[in-house]
Amino acid sequence: MQQEYTLRAERIMQRIQQLAAISEDADGVTRTFGTPAFAEGRALVQGWLEAAGLPTRLDGIGNLRARLESRNPDAKTFVLASHIDTVVNAGKFDGPLGVLMGLDLLENLIAQKVELPFHIELIAFSDEEGVRFHTTYLGSKVVAGSFEPTWLARSDAAGITLAQALETMGADATRIATDALPAADWLGYFEMHIEQGPVLWERNVPVALVTAIAGQQRVELTFRGMAGHAGTVPMNMRQDALCAAAEFVLTAEQFAQVHGRGLVATVGKLAISHSASNVIPGEVTCSLDLRSPDEAQLAQAYDYLRSHAEAVAGHRNVALDWKPVQQTAPVTCDARLNTLLAQAIADSGHETIPLVSGAGHDAVPISFVAPATMMFIRCYKGISHNPLENVELADLAAAVAVADRFITLLRTQNPTR
Repeated sequence: MQQEYTLRAERIMQRIQQLAAISEDADGVTRTFGTPAFAEGRALVQGWLEAAGLPTRLDGIGNLRARLESRNPDAKTFVLASHIDTVVNAGKFDGPLGVLMGLDLLENLIAQKVELPFHIELIAFSDEEGVRFHTTYLGSKVVAGSFEPTWLARSDAAGITLAQALETMGADATRIATDALPAADWLGYFEMHIEQGPVLWERNVPVALVTAIAGQQRVELTFRGMAGHAGTVPMNMRQDALCAAAEFVLTAEQFAQVHGRGLVATVGKLAISHSASNVIPGEVTCSLDLRSPDEAQLAQAYDYLRSHAEAVAGHRNVALDWKPVQQTAPVTCDARLNTLLAQAIADSGHETIPLVSGAGHDAVPISFVAPATMMFIRCYKGISHNPLENVELADLAAAVAVADRFITLLRTQNPTR
């Protein structure tokens, strides 16, 4: 049996490599939503699905969807999913691994001629990362029925709207409202994903049970002072926007360090307008990314750091523009599905390690309409969003065995509840 799982893992790895070869650039993997590389990669996955005998379709947001039908037409639907878009200069596994593991599960069920008491829909979500239009979970929000039509007017850096991008992709945006899976039809949702953290790597355990996903607050801040000559404006008369931003950045770090308990704060972008070595910075824009599994803690951090940013702007005599970009509430994974997944991990001979995901996933919007669970797979040193991203074959084989066992438990233990 172990040899079978290894062979299946090898096939998944081969597909991972083939898909990773399709990229917008030669460094790492870049396959952002709506680009020719994205469309080519999606077509490759679609070919694999159809070769397995699965009917496929592209929905109004460009999600690739395939179904393995139960003989019971009134059965509910269990969804296996992840995403196939990437960040810029990404690794090979973040997102596609879950899709290709889902394909492997369906291929095995077909080969074994398993009678399903529920339908299984495998979805390769079109845009989880939000790189191009700065709105994450576009694909899964369509399936969850929470897509906002106003997002169609959002523009990318080149001025192309989401509606125009969908038209170029051959996706029919007028169908988006009907592409949602009604809440009454859901049995549940299962997403398989690399951990994106070092816990499993350090403990040398192949899989983990995700218990919750941290909530997020993202903000864009702009400090506006007065540009001036670096040699002629006295230090006590300056309105230095970069110094204001720097003070804020360090306070955000210190606040998260002190308050802990899962709270993290990151400033990942810093842009100085009209920068020059001999010019006092007059305008600086930076990002703020706050995350915590505790909604009250997240709100407290947001309020404190906003007040602090205003205070910094005040005492440095600069203006502040505080612009919320994204807000996502923390999510707790479904207790019943997690019980089955924990049993599958234990039945497969592994320690059950519960983890909170600090990264966001498509399970977040889905969780508001359906029971959702996730399994993490060990990745090299916890590295992700990086060309060094990697998964060892033995860990992948172990994860395939756990996923098989989980689907078996799901279809044999009160599967329609």
